[in-house]
Amino acid sequence: MTLLRRDSLVTRQLLRLLLLHTAWEVGSGQLRYSVPEESKHGTFVGRLAQDLGLEVAELVSRMFRMVSSGRRDYFEVNLQSGVLFVNSRVDREELCGQSPLCAIDLEVIVDKPLRIFHVEVEIGDINDNAPVFAVNEFNLFISESRLPGSRFPLEGASDADIGTNSQLTYKLSSNEFFTLDVQKKNDKSKSPELVLRKSLDREEIPLHNLLLTATDGGKLELTGTVQLVITVLDVNDNAPVFGQSVYEVSLTENTTVGELVIKLNATDLDEGINKDIAYSFNTLIVPEVKDMFRIDSHTGEIRIKGELDFEGTKLYEIQVRATDEGHAPMVGHCKILIEVLDVNDNPPELAVTSLSLPVAEDAAPGTVVALISVSDRDSGDNGKVTCSIPANLPFRLVSTFKNYHSLVLAEAVDRERVSEYKIVVTARDQGAPSLSASSSILVAISDVNDNAPAFPQPVYTVFVKENNPPGAHLLTVSAWDPDLRENAFVSYSVVERSVGEQPLSSYISVHSESGQIYALQPLDYEELQVLQFQVNARDAGLPSLCGNVSVQLFVLDANDNAPAVSPAGSVGGSPGPELVPLSAGAGHVVGKIRAVDADSGYNAWLRYEVQDPGAAGPFRVGVYSGEISTTRALEEADGPSQSLVILVKDHGEPSLSATATVSLSLVESAQAVRWDSRPRGGSEGPLVDMNVSLMIAICSVSGLFVLVIVVYVGLRCHPGPEVMCGPGKATVVCASEVGSWSYSQRQSRNLCVGEGTAKNDLMIFSPNFPNSTANGKKEIQQTLTPNSSGQVSSSRGL
Repeated sequence: MTLLRRDSLVTRQLLRLLLLHTAWEVGSGQLRYSVPEESKHGTFVGRLAQDLGLEVAELVSRMFRMVSSGRRDYFEVNLQSGVLFVNSRVDREELCGQSPLCAIDLEVIVDKPLRIFHVEVEIGDINDNAPVFAVNEFNLFISESRLPGSRFPLEGASDADIGTNSQLTYKLSSNEFFTLDVQKKNDKSKSPELVLRKSLDREEIPLHNLLLTATDGGKLELTGTVQLVITVLDVNDNAPVFGQSVYEVSLTENTTVGELVIKLNATDLDEGINKDIAYSFNTLIVPEVKDMFRIDSHTGEIRIKGELDFEGTKLYEIQVRATDEGHAPMVGHCKILIEVLDVNDNPPELAVTSLSLPVAEDAAPGTVVALISVSDRDSGDNGKVTCSIPANLPFRLVSTFKNYHSLVLAEAVDRERVSEYKIVVTARDQGAPSLSASSSILVAISDVNDNAPAFPQPVYTVFVKENNPPGAHLLTVSAWDPDLRENAFVSYSVVERSVGEQPLSSYISVHSESGQIYALQPLDYEELQVLQFQVNARDAGLPSLCGNVSVQLFVLDANDNAPAVSPAGSVGGSPGPELVPLSAGAGHVVGKIRAVDADSGYNAWLRYEVQDPGAAGPFRVGVYSGEISTTRALEEADGPSQSLVILVKDHGEPSLSATATVSLSLVESAQAVRWDSRPRGGSEGPLVDMNVSLMIAICSVSGLFVLVIVVYVGLRCHPGPEVMCGPGKATVVCASEVGSWSYSQRQSRNLCVGEGTAKNDLMIFSPNFPNSTANGKKEIQQTLTPNSSGQVSSSRGL
């Protein structure tokens, strides 16, 4: 049976919790607590986390926080237990005055996901204020002629509490002449009156001392007292009388100073001086009334003296006396209730609580940026406030509860486009005319690494002259990242690859910070003409982003190879001196110098000349062919032998050269052997065809384009015993714009250029015309000039 009762009790408790949760959900998410004022620090208010459906263990991780609507933090939450407790003393009278409802609004915010709860803590009144009279002693002057039943208004006590704690009851000390009666007027005021129940006799008792006690309605009653000193006056037996005991007046709070409130009129049945009346406020009137109103003692006109404020005081209660001029003045009393009506004279007030500033540029729409609370001291439509922000901003206002709004992110933001937003929040009431107030929120956008480094061009091209010194600066690459700080810090590196059998890093290096590219070793045009590689630019963000750029490095030839004469010691390809018949006539070819140059272009274009022209005798050498021939018919006087020193020079700057010594023996015709430029060999082989394919080469030298067309040639050669003919792939190199051409000896082959003649070079050139206008054209010159770092610039002139 006991177990059944416990199960039934648990079931009922669960049902209550379910109903409480359902009611809370229906109530738009608002949770209400109540706590009495003057509660000590640490006083339990409620199990906030449990009532909101939050796990206590997740309060810290979900960044639980609470924002109070007041200026002080009256409440705190224990994050270990989720209990809401009193943090500081709460005085209801100080916080809300005489307002019947006193509550403190709290905003509870948690993240992951973001949720906002609204909690209202009602401050309950306790009986901590005793009734208070304005004075400790109240003097009354009553004529002995006053009849029983006469009433004498008394200034009531005030109690700062509310409700039953401020409901006062009055008690008069025991006596035979006076009783106490309490008058109520529309529940707006409650004041005691002294009622005469027995005629007074000044000669018997001229002075009465009574004690008036006010008791409030609290459970632990509190009291206040005032001493009534009643002086009995003689003779003048008619007091002034007002037309009514209570007057009610309504004034708007913007009524100007000096404006008439009411004109009072009292009458006195006496005659002469006893009916002359002077008007005045009750001597016990509160200072606020004296500062706000004034009364004309002769006319009874009450006018405004100060500035009315509905938000300060909504109702004034004024006790007015009409006193006659008799020897024993008699006084008539009335009460004036002045109600102040509200006008729209207070602009809205905004309070902004920043929550998550700055806003990251990758923040998701719906992120709460700030909480905004608005209030208006006016009432009715004058106190109804709407909030707005300018259009065309990536933010919006969301109304959360009563006069609370959340500023949230409406769409994605980009710091590189707009780095901060100045949002003007405008609050406007619904009064006529309406009043408004505004507040600016500066929302900074923080950077995230969403931009990769970018180069201003897709490809860098640089020309470097060979034989550069190690460590020479080749070029500088630069990438730009629009992000900030470490997200924009760019470091450079080379994308590693193999160049032949060596890694790229053995040729070049790049400075990680400046992007300067250096050569690690001298470059050799004869080994490497073009070096292509990629440079990587990477920022320091997390995660980092990168971009690449291609670099094309062209190596320019330098004249660093001297001509090489081959074969050594022979012109015709066989050892010993060349045999020249004495019968040879002018122009007879007796031999040929063969030389090669490992360079290219002008640097490989060779020129042949006799070193000592005076010792050449009847012989000469072809300037570009290297063929040695007779200049005239030979004579016996020319001697039996000749020795020629041939100088072979290239066209480089500076020019390099080599020499070859040729021995010539003059013999009779029968002894002479016809010179054949073809290499000697074994038995005559079959004809070898050499096909030189059609080549169209476009050579570019600093922007000039030369079109070279070498037409297909089908040549047949008849090699002798030492002739070797075969196809070869010759490289044609553009040397100058006027048409001088040479071939690269690094890929030279023997070519059969005519029957019975074998040549191992091919030269295609146009003659270098002098500077003249005979053909109607000017010579065009173009110069390639290397700078200090090995890069080449071009100049062209006419």
